[in-house]
Amino acid sequence: MEWLWTWSGKSFGFKEDDNLWTHDGRHVGRFHGEEIYSPGGSYLGEIRNKRLITKKSKKSIKRDPFPPYANRVGQVNHLDYVGNVMVSGYEDFPKP
Repeated sequence: MEWLWTWSGKSFGFKEDDNLWTHDGRHVGRFHGEEIYSPGGSYLGEIRNKRLITKKSKKSIKRDPFPPYANRVGQVNHLDYVGNVMVSGYEDFPKP
């Protein structure tokens, strides 16, 4: 399990195997390399410097949809970090 934060420093949840979970136990994405896709197949974002961020030019990319796993018991939310300066062409990872 690897805990993840957004580019702006907000605690998001965790990566387990190739799946992205929110801290409250919702399965919201699947990893394809460093990129993350929603259960509906839409690009959500990617990991850059160990933070979640969305590249605006990739928002139209689609992959095969997948059924999300059932909700599970949540985890204690981690403290937020100081945010990073936004990179040109990117935006913060979407809220769950």
